[in-house]
Amino acid sequence: MRILFLGDIVGRSGRDGVTARLPELRRQLSLDLVIVNAENASHGFGLSPGIARDLMGCGVDVITLGNHAWDRRDLIGEIDGMPAVVRPLNFPPGTPGQGSTVVTLADGRKALVVNVMGRLFMDPLDDPFRLTLELLARHRLGVTVQAAVVDVHAEASSEKWALGHVLDGKVSLVVGTHTHTPTADHRILKAGTAFQSDAGMCGDYDSVIGMQKEAAVARFVRKMPGERLQPAEGEATVCGLMVETDDVTGLARKVAPLRQGGMLSGAMPDF
Repeated sequence: MRILFLGDIVGRSGRDGVTARLPELRRQLSLDLVIVNAENASHGFGLSPGIARDLMGCGVDVITLGNHAWDRRDLIGEIDGMPAVVRPLNFPPGTPGQGSTVVTLADGRKALVVNVMGRLFMDPLDDPFRLTLELLARHRLGVTVQAAVVDVHAEASSEKWALGHVLDGKVSLVVGTHTHTPTADHRILKAGTAFQSDAGMCGDYDSVIGMQKEAAVARFVRKMPGERLQPAEGEATVCGLMVETDDVTGLARKVAPLRQGGMLSGAMPDF
């Protein structure tokens, strides 16, 4: 299975970059499954149902979220009817939505997509390690699902690395989101799981993690509250990574970063 994962979409710049490039990427890379983190897609904070539908209309199969999941209140009332939108699994019981979804491809193959949130320097949610392992006990990689992807929305690289090692051999890909900065540690772990600490963002990198730099810098310099942060509006770099899995084992065979447009150096998978 050929899977593309794109990091946090930030504002209109990120949305425009993804919607403009994704149809051609699907064709050029012969993609079977596209997953994006879109918790910052609606003006930099949260995700509206309308924008979720727009993203799925341009070729996105699954949308993951994170700590800004409920910044747009209109999503709360609709997320139960949007199985392709996945919020963190370790939110408290009774939270609207679902922490995972199983996608069935046109050829009948199935892929599990899971979203969890880290706890270091983040909200004190339930244990992402325990809950992910409990979920995976109900989905056998290479048997009930042909691929499994875990989006770890977390601040600390150490927590992402630790979860990657715990899940090594149990899922196809563990990939981090949230820091909006692409890391250079993409690799296949010893037991066959692809890993990258952070996929980066789809947004304008002439910014402070996707936000207009003047107001963001002023908060650090003056240490006083200021105007509400606004997404930067320059050309986006579309950032993520691609993984190719083995349908028999569900494990990764190849992994490579993808960066297109904007001001970051380009990278394109060559498999």
